[in-house]
Amino acid sequence: MTIKIGDRIPDATLSESTEFGEFCPVAPANISVAEAMKGKRIVVFGLPGAFTPTCSAKHVPGYLANLDALKAKKVDEVWCIAVNDGFVMAAWGQSEKAIGKIRFLGDGSADLTKKLGLELDLTGGGMGLRMKRFSMFVDDGVVKQLNVEAPSKFEVSNAETILGQIS
Repeated sequence: MTIKIGDRIPDATLSESTEFGEFCPVAPANISVAEAMKGKRIVVFGLPGAFTPTCSAKHVPGYLANLDALKAKKVDEVWCIAVNDGFVMAAWGQSEKAIGKIRFLGDGSADLTKKLGLELDLTGGGMGLRMKRFSMFVDDGVVKQLNVEAPSKFEVSNAETILGQIS
């Protein structure tokens, strides 16, 4: 069952690294979704994978470009989640020049993805189980807005759409 507006986000453990060693990110820390969302207004966007074409060319740049406008609507944090490990997510965030602006969180086991009901089976393309492309606005752990893309689309999970939905 897919999460819907009014539902509380299920707890899961994501991984995040924001520090870098000589060659790569340092060991990611475990992040409890429930704890990290407590008392905050958060925009979350999920996508099939780090370093993928639409995600790198449109999704992340759009959220970076609209970060100030989101903050003006009292959004505390913006999260980018994909079924990748925390090392890959950190490297991707660094390559997008977005570390410290957007939180890049890895759902390596797809635990949150499954609990949200947002699995995307890309095994035919060699990518395995991934996350559907989506955006949501969450206030203190409760979903207030949710936009899930149709397969192979990028029409409703962009920053501009969620920005227009937040009051």
